[in-house]
Amino acid sequence: MHTTPKYRKAAWLLAGALLALAGVARALAAPFPPLNTTPTGSQIPGKLVWADLFTSSADQATQFYCGLFGWTAAKIDQKGGEYTIFSNQGQPVAGLAPHSAGKENLTSRWIGYVSVADLKATVALVEQNGGTVHGKIRRFPDRGSQAIIADAEGVPLGLLQSSSGDPGDEDTAIGGWNWFEIYARDPKNASSFFHTVLGYSADPETHSGRNSEFVLSSSSNNRGGIAPLPEGADIHASWLGVIRVADIDQTLAKVQSLGGTVLVTPHAVEYGSRFAIVGDPTGGTIGLVQYSDNANPASSP
Repeated sequence: MHTTPKYRKAAWLLAGALLALAGVARALAAPFPPLNTTPTGSQIPGKLVWADLFTSSADQATQFYCGLFGWTAAKIDQKGGEYTIFSNQGQPVAGLAPHSAGKENLTSRWIGYVSVADLKATVALVEQNGGTVHGKIRRFPDRGSQAIIADAEGVPLGLLQSSSGDPGDEDTAIGGWNWFEIYARDPKNASSFFHTVLGYSADPETHSGRNSEFVLSSSSNNRGGIAPLPEGADIHASWLGVIRVADIDQTLAKVQSLGGTVLVTPHAVEYGSRFAIVGDPTGGTIGLVQYSDNANPASSP
């Protein structure tokens, strides 16, 4: 899936207070499940493999996402608190972490985690190229090692070196992560950062003919895009995760019945797919995509 002009509209709607990332990145001393119950033995650097929702309204957010995607939720201990694991068709796919004390009024926010082959080396590259490390490297027995960083514009992103390997690159399951979009004030510089630090191929978007937008790819698969923020907008650079759905119209009807908001109405993107952006009742923002004729835009040239 590639960027379109309506992504620019989405950028206006992704405004809001940034999370205090030092609090967000606080280590979760919990028995995280592995990404794969059966180890894959392979790593796919650059692949979006996980995402965490940081919110002060855990029950409301859980009800929304389980109702919307059919995810199941299981709570695990977090040193006297609770961390929620969301599973899609029995496969762990995302987590929910409460805001730390004193941050209850912050807008909910998703942060995605991409796979890296060498977390220590990647974190070093972040600092060498103008980024910031907000959550130091932490090791979890079943999950692997992870950290939270921000690029030079402050876009937060998780890094994960999975101990069970990464999920394969076959077609994304319904209810799974398919894509991500980064909204940047300077897409060219952002593309350079992600190319240097995370090893993405960062190529100009050719389908739309706009050289100011870029596609990030790895292992011959398109992973995400970089789109510009509107000129003069008093908003922050942002990250948006996208979930694959079977029927985008039916899903959007559920959004409203579950108390969410349709921020960008569905419209056609490349390869005949349809895309929309929604907000959950707690302020989190997420994208939806419906493939056409089972065509996976991520694997298309």
